Amino acid sequence: MADPPEPTVPRRYRLPNRMRLKTAGQFRAVYDRGMSTAGGPLVIYARPNALDHPRLGLSVSRRVGRAVTRNRIKRLLRESFRLHQHDLPCGYDLVVNVRPHTPLPLTEYRRVWTKALEALHRRWTRRAVNSRATTDA
Repeated sequence: MADPPEPTVPRRYRLPNRMRLKTAGQFRAVYDRGMSTAGGPLVIYARPNALDHPRLGLSVSRRVGRAVTRNRIKRLLRESFRLHQHDLPCGYDLVVNVRPHTPLPLTEYRRVWTKALEALHRRWTRRAVNSRATTDA
């Protein structure tokens, strides 16, 4: 008799406080020791952390627009991060700087996230491989 299939644990798509960068020191660490890539109106900085989940920090200046526009962009970026959190490589601190633009649809922000984070993850893994190769030699 076949075993019943194991119940799958449903993924939770929440964005708790532990998944956010809050202090100036956390932002500064990503800026100082991280890598960046630009995608459309976003500049994304990434730095590995010792946690089992990614953390997000947003930086949206007044040059982007009035408060309504800035808050809409931040909501869309948080939603994009929330929906992608299980597909992202674990253990990165991410800071997103927003350049002036009109708010894009959520699908466009998701596309920019995906491309930028794949590029940053490739660069970090390449850097890790190269540093191991130089220490072994």
